[in-house]
Amino acid sequence: MAEPLVFLNAAGACVRDLPDFARDGQTLKALYAAMVRTRRFDAKAVALQRTGRLGTYASSIGQEAISVGVASAMRAEDVFLPSFREHGGQLWRGVTLEELFLYWGGDERGNDFGGPRQDFPVCIPVASQYPHAAGVALAMQQKGSGGVAVAIGGDGSTSKGDFYEALNIVGIWQLPAVFVINNNAWAISVPRSQQSQAQKLSDKAIGTGLPGEQIDGNDVIAVRAATERALERARAGEGGTLIECLSYRLGDHTTADDASRYRDEEEVSPHWKEEPLIRLRAHLVEAHGWGKKDEEALLRACAEEVDAAAETYLATEPEPARAMFDHLYADLPPDIAAQAEEARDD
Repeated sequence: MAEPLVFLNAAGACVRDLPDFARDGQTLKALYAAMVRTRRFDAKAVALQRTGRLGTYASSIGQEAISVGVASAMRAEDVFLPSFREHGGQLWRGVTLEELFLYWGGDERGNDFGGPRQDFPVCIPVASQYPHAAGVALAMQQKGSGGVAVAIGGDGSTSKGDFYEALNIVGIWQLPAVFVINNNAWAISVPRSQQSQAQKLSDKAIGTGLPGEQIDGNDVIAVRAATERALERARAGEGGTLIECLSYRLGDHTTADDASRYRDEEEVSPHWKEEPLIRLRAHLVEAHGWGKKDEEALLRACAEEVDAAAETYLATEPEPARAMFDHLYADLPPDIAAQAEEARDD
């Protein structure tokens, strides 16, 4: 069985020749900054939830390289269809920190942002983003837009029929789509070993005639490089690709979960040494002169930006009940319109 693609090992050392983009220090620093910013947002969101000022929240700690690496490879005409843990990719694609706080605020503050927008997270059942992506890819193919639909889901999502059906239709019609699996080893409390007997989740592409690749999801360089290749293949009319990113869920599934009930610290502890920020920072120090002042300045800037966004979120008035009907239809059907009027009266 082939080893997962990796460029930087856990110590940040190069284990193979780097792709062109990864030889540029500024590009790597931008990727690192995006992951640090994501982790700072993550910490603030958890703190707000624990103090009753944010809704149930899904942490991305230790998995930042996947969404940032994927999003950084995409073009403006591509469409990102995330699950609920891709904060870094959404921020890279233009969703603001304030919008993310408002989204996760849920019932605490409301989450109407003036209409649906590309790349913004949506409340979706597990795996339904895959058929959504297939539909988007079909529209792109028919319009000849040159765009690619990129969907990310967890390892547990690959056990759903939505995943297989979407992957199958992408293969049949050679749709411009890239499916990315964040294999963080846990589907809530179910370990990867109890989810599938497939040696690699990327092997699930075989039955659909699509290529599948397994990579080290803690290496942002590997994630971006694999995504770039898959996007180029899709743009060339050669169809979809399945990418499995190996990572680990260092925290709870969400803030409503207590992972200590089904796994112990001995299971989790070794994975902290593999996480993506430590890995890329070590490489930047060794190869691009990243120093203590650079690190402190970045941490300070991210903290100030995230804290300011949180204050904006906390000062935002909750949406009225009527807002739940906005952006559902161009013209509300009579029965829905009647309910909207009742909500307005409330």
